[in-house]
Amino acid sequence: MDVTNVIFDIQFAIKERKNMKRMKKYFQVALLVLGICSSANLLAQHADQTTKNDTLFFEDFSQNSLDRTKWNVIGTDFHVNNEQQAYYDSTATIYTVKGEEAQGAKSGALVLQAHYSPNFTTINGKNFDFISGRINTRDKVMFTYGTAAARMKLPEGAGFWPAFWALGGGDWPATGEIDIMEYVGETDWIGVALHGPGYSGETPLVNKYFFPEGESVTDWHVYSVDWTPEGFEFKVDGRLIYRVTKPMVENYGKWAFDNPKFLIVNLALGGAYPYKTNLVEEPYNGLPQSTVDLIKAGKAKVLVDWVLITQ
Repeated sequence: MDVTNVIFDIQFAIKERKNMKRMKKYFQVALLVLGICSSANLLAQHADQTTKNDTLFFEDFSQNSLDRTKWNVIGTDFHVNNEQQAYYDSTATIYTVKGEEAQGAKSGALVLQAHYSPNFTTINGKNFDFISGRINTRDKVMFTYGTAAARMKLPEGAGFWPAFWALGGGDWPATGEIDIMEYVGETDWIGVALHGPGYSGETPLVNKYFFPEGESVTDWHVYSVDWTPEGFEFKVDGRLIYRVTKPMVENYGKWAFDNPKFLIVNLALGGAYPYKTNLVEEPYNGLPQSTVDLIKAGKAKVLVDWVLITQ
């Protein structure tokens, strides 16, 4: 690893914040669970107490750094989809913030941030000009059926490719993929999708959600999916945006959604899906110069207020 990588760790280590008094965890969980079940307005903000669902997992990123007992961090040996970044386990790319830096997240927020880092060298000897962050709950928090939700705030810029999604623990696509939220840089819409055997890649089980006038991905929104043995309901701020039934899936291939899944949150740059949307080839595949400039200016940030799984 070259000296640039070490410098990034040093520079961003100062972003760690001293301890602040936190709200009691059980109170936050109770508030947020009702947020999944209540109206769109409550989902976009905060919620009131309910005992309708059992909480399997809750993370509000109120600690001074990522809780490694809940999350795995992907390193530089992982690369897919012709993405233009290397994933890097660093306080440059994955850190928590509080106060004004949390931009309205009361207990703090997780930040995934991409950086321009020319000729960054991975463990496999590959070179990239960007680094970013990707985390998951594999083998730490797995779930079968229930509601998975996250409150997120996304950056503006063509070719940014953040996602909130779930994978099965086996081979892809045989064990299934649930895309709860994907965004490729057009601020007025996000996508949802299912992938499995016979319906992966250019899947027919996909839908776009266009925000109402005055809203965009740069605002805080709750992205969620209700998963049952019979199908899925995808929602944004409690609004049902797409329903998929088991027979719909089986029209294309084997149902791959009776097995445990783990959650993923990541910020990719460019690559296959953004390119199919914007057809940008230079200076990077799916990533225009205007977005490179945003990355250099420190504006390539995904904020996550909380993540919740109920069953």
